[in-house]
Amino acid sequence: MSVFLPLLEDAADEALLQALARIGPVIVPASQANAVHLPEHATRYVLLDRDFSLDEVTSFLDQGAEKVILPLGQAKDAIGILPADRLVLLIDVGSVSAVSDRIRNGVSGVLIKTPALDLDFVASFSRFFAGSAVHVLPATTSTPPSQSSIRGLLSAGAILVLPTTLLTLSASTDRHINVADAFLSPISSDRPDGLIPTVVSSHAEGGRSLGLVYSSAQSISASIATGKGVYQSRKHGLWRKGETSGATQDVISIRLDCDSDSLEFSVIQHGAGFCHLDRSSCFGETETTSLFALEKTLQSRLSSAPEGSYTRRLFDDPDLLRAKIMEEADELCRAQTKEEIAFEAADLLYFALTRCVAAGVSIADIERSLDRKAKKVTRRAGNAKPQWTKPASSAKPKPVQAVIDPDTPIRMRSYELAAVSVDERAQLLRRPVLKYNEMLAKVKPIVDDVRIRGDAALLELTAKFDKAQLTSTVLRPPFPPESIQLDPTVRDAIDVAYANIHKFHAAQAEQGTMSVETMPGVVCARFARPIARVGLYVPGGTAILPSTALMLGIPAQVAGCKEVVIATPPRQDGSISPEVMYVAYLVGASAILKAGGAQAVAALAYGTQSVPKVDKIFGPGNQWVTAAKMLVQNDTDALVSIDMPAGPSEVLVIADHTCNPAFVAADLLSQAEHGVDSQVVLVAVNLSDGELSAIEAELDAQAHALPRVDIVRESISKSNIVKAQSVDEAIKFSNDYAPEHLILHLENASKVVPLVENAGSVFVGPYSPESCGDYASGTNHTLPTNGYARQFSGVNTLSFQKHITSQEVTADGLRGLGPVVATLADCEGLQAHANAVRVRLRAL
Repeated sequence: MSVFLPLLEDAADEALLQALARIGPVIVPASQANAVHLPEHATRYVLLDRDFSLDEVTSFLDQGAEKVILPLGQAKDAIGILPADRLVLLIDVGSVSAVSDRIRNGVSGVLIKTPALDLDFVASFSRFFAGSAVHVLPATTSTPPSQSSIRGLLSAGAILVLPTTLLTLSASTDRHINVADAFLSPISSDRPDGLIPTVVSSHAEGGRSLGLVYSSAQSISASIATGKGVYQSRKHGLWRKGETSGATQDVISIRLDCDSDSLEFSVIQHGAGFCHLDRSSCFGETETTSLFALEKTLQSRLSSAPEGSYTRRLFDDPDLLRAKIMEEADELCRAQTKEEIAFEAADLLYFALTRCVAAGVSIADIERSLDRKAKKVTRRAGNAKPQWTKPASSAKPKPVQAVIDPDTPIRMRSYELAAVSVDERAQLLRRPVLKYNEMLAKVKPIVDDVRIRGDAALLELTAKFDKAQLTSTVLRPPFPPESIQLDPTVRDAIDVAYANIHKFHAAQAEQGTMSVETMPGVVCARFARPIARVGLYVPGGTAILPSTALMLGIPAQVAGCKEVVIATPPRQDGSISPEVMYVAYLVGASAILKAGGAQAVAALAYGTQSVPKVDKIFGPGNQWVTAAKMLVQNDTDALVSIDMPAGPSEVLVIADHTCNPAFVAADLLSQAEHGVDSQVVLVAVNLSDGELSAIEAELDAQAHALPRVDIVRESISKSNIVKAQSVDEAIKFSNDYAPEHLILHLENASKVVPLVENAGSVFVGPYSPESCGDYASGTNHTLPTNGYARQFSGVNTLSFQKHITSQEVTADGLRGLGPVVATLADCEGLQAHANAVRVRLRAL
């Protein structure tokens, strides 16, 4: 923890700057940022001492500043654009009331200029900025603070900012305070001798513990001033590490723990090691699996590896080393299981570290480079170079191949279901791991921005992500006739699909009341009511997806939802595709939200000045949309539910000897073209090698004829053919897999349907392609993925309704039921419940 923050004023002595850098961050005025030379490891805050443009502020962060300290006016422009954890707000006492919640939530800390050190005011101010680091700079800075003042500020939740003109490495006076004295202000010891337990760790080995020693005020002061390891021996007094043995230490940082009763010295150890037994650590040597141990081994072999050894060959033959790095990188990319990935990553790290050691680059050098990159705010696009953008096959590892021949056959992987182990079968049932926690962290700032700023945030985010400059985000009926002008053929197709989907979903609606007399005089009932306000997310932008609008809008219309808001990303000119507009007209949408992504989900969940808040959100989308839906449904302030969890689209096809190879291949490809993460599985029931080859040949030929062949190549290469010995075995595997779409290319396929327990939607027989269900047969195409078909239904009319129960008990009914209720209430100790019955029974 930081005890105080030094503020560079005038030309500070270099030895003082070096000492200050060892105990925490240093505040550097922006006008001096390029003139001050701090140690490479130093943490630097930049204080904007004049007006700087946002690009200039960004440049300070890109150049390695840990944080920038911004006046209120400039903070308003930076918040929401620069990361909150890199911003500190600079204000004076009179400006506190001007700090909005947006500003308070958009920074990681605040530096307040105060006339004097008023601890009550500082404590109150710290509570106002709860969760942020509070720093205090007194206006009167001609005299140094006392140690008790520093302690008092820390107790009040604040850190003192000390100009370097008040700091010295010499003894404290009435004009200066010694750096070590200031640093030691809060420290305490529960030991009789007053010494401070001190953990010594290796800066060069990722913080590995070297040993436990003790420090005193004198030894700490010497270490801060000299940058050398100086401790307090309980027997011999001041102990300057390595003074006689040569195993000296360079002190990189000194940190105080959270309880202010122990220290950590991060050091670079020289010589034989830290321990008096000539070992690197008092806790024993590094485990042989450590990267740092590997680094030491390679450094040793660089100078001593015998001629003809493999490591010597790698050092002496750069072309061999380059080839091995490329080969191992390729094999890591192709690895599938957790064990394979770990194995290939270990190989790649070995050869990569060999390359580094050969060039004199250490792990510490790599860490410093990573730290510098992590501090950058401006990011490159991150696109791969052209020679690496061709998708690679995920079959067994092969020698590195930079560019794939476009005529290479497109193949699935094959497995014998009867021959796989339990673990291998479990792998076949798994989907790719979806890193929802990472996505939730990414979408939360977007969702919070819309929740707090409403329409203003929506307009900014739509301009940023959809490249559409809008003045309003909501369209309401009646929609302009020109917005729904369509090609007559498309309009007719939509009309037929609408009629079929409406007919099927209307049949699902519950119109009447279910009533049951559970005992004489006791009638229980259940009746359906529509969910009043629903939000329908329809992916869009460059895509045109009227089918999704139909699948969501029609059941909402049939269910009788009073408010139906369709959210869809606008095109760059700000318009919505006429196909989606026409469907919105058909289903009676009450509003169209021209926004996509997490920002649209947030607007539906919380409502804005123009967007109505909804009670339930439906619809597919990318990972941003899915993560935002999961986030808002768990926020009690939103009070919104969602249709179901979502993942990449998937199909499982079961085929036997009666199948048409062309039909099977087409069904597999229709799913594979959705994206590289699409899940495609063929379960082959007793198919011969020739029958399987016919399907694979069709799949390859049809795939090469598709415009999205590159996407298909990657998704198919990760897809599986599972060979089953019977229909029962195939169906059992399918039920365990729980596919979104299940297609049955089987003899007497309709007789197999009763065996299906888990699936989103089933397509029965050779003339029932998934495409029909996706568009116009009548069933809904918004279906559970990722195995959730075990627990969830696809979207249907009942998804837009809720059920309410009622009960009506007559006097005679209460005579029979009342004693039962009273007895159970007494059993549970709820006397008021029992009394509610008994008071009525007495009245009877």
